[in-house]
Amino acid sequence: MSKNLGTLVRSARVAHGWTQRDLADHLHCSRSTVSRLETGAQPLGDIATLRRLAKVLQISPTALGITATVTVQPLAEDDVRRRQLLTNLAVTAAAASPPARAIASAAADAQGRPKDLLVTRVRSAMLTTGSATAPIPPTPLRATLASAIRAYDNCEYTKLATALPQLITNAHATCSTTDTVLAETYTLVTRLMIKLDDQLGWVAADRARSLATACGDPLVAGEAARNLAVLARRAGWHSEAEQIAIGMAEDDMLQGRDSARTAERGLLVMSAAYTAAHAADHSGMRQLTEQAAALAAHLGGKVLLRDHGSGFSPTAVQLHRISAEYAAGDPAAAIAAARKIPPRALPTVERRARYFTDVARAYGMWGRRDQCLQALLHAERAAPQETHSRPAVRGLVTGLLTSGQTSPDLRGLAARCGIR
Repeated sequence: MSKNLGTLVRSARVAHGWTQRDLADHLHCSRSTVSRLETGAQPLGDIATLRRLAKVLQISPTALGITATVTVQPLAEDDVRRRQLLTNLAVTAAAASPPARAIASAAADAQGRPKDLLVTRVRSAMLTTGSATAPIPPTPLRATLASAIRAYDNCEYTKLATALPQLITNAHATCSTTDTVLAETYTLVTRLMIKLDDQLGWVAADRARSLATACGDPLVAGEAARNLAVLARRAGWHSEAEQIAIGMAEDDMLQGRDSARTAERGLLVMSAAYTAAHAADHSGMRQLTEQAAALAAHLGGKVLLRDHGSGFSPTAVQLHRISAEYAAGDPAAAIAAARKIPPRALPTVERRARYFTDVARAYGMWGRRDQCLQALLHAERAAPQETHSRPAVRGLVTGLLTSGQTSPDLRGLAARCGIR
């Protein structure tokens, strides 16, 4: 099997929302076999296996080189047909699924990038391999946390690479396990590592939830649970992810008339809705989204909990609709939702970058390459450090590069993202 065929198999797999393990289970083989097939390391000339692969992935057998007379065509004769299929599959796969780890190694040679520096320093601080520090007064520590949150909202990864590790170290030196600053610090780390698709997110999420339980603050506990639900969803554990989010939203500590607690419930309900979309529960997604919209309307349209991922508001619910609709497989509905939001009305740089990235993913799923690229360029202009670092963007750019004609704008964006 050639690398081109391997790319087709990988793209079709990701378009289904499957991991390599999922495909291996369908094919009754090992995950390592699927990996070798996708990289082209394992040639595949067995017609029966090729046919089973085509059937499982729901793609034409001819795309895998199988003719009506069950002969394998030379690659050169089938390139046009296969490339046409890749045009939709590769971009759709990158748009419709969590960031594909299969492309990470190809882009990991970007030494010295803000993301690499940030993750390395945060890891060092979390594993206590950095230098120790003396305790500092609570007020400056709280101000440092607020500054780190602003840097996150502004997508300033270079600034976070300095501020966040120091915050972790100082918070451990200063805070007890019942202090909300330490729990909020790890909540911020979790949120960032989710965005960067880094496994440190699991460590940070576990610490955040333990610390949130110890301090007993309902809003901190709600955010810790929401981030854990996101990680569970990304792992493909949809039932558990929805249970975590809905369970926390219905917890007694978030009930009552307090507007901040109502807003946290809304954020958790939106998380559950997005999980329902990934689980192909379209009606459940829309029902939960309407529930979140009702909570936002009940709060009078105000933006609450700005430090919780830019907050909860009717605009936040509308922004959520974009990602939820494309995750549910309806890019037209996603774009329709996007057209109701003026990007400049979004409260932070991070939200604007997310808006354009979500729009790009929807256009990618729709097969509209030009609009996808333009949305990515808008995201880059809004937040260059985040756009160049996010695996979601790298997946889209890689899909565009491998699925059709390239342009100077696309090649320039790929180079700036460290994709060769």
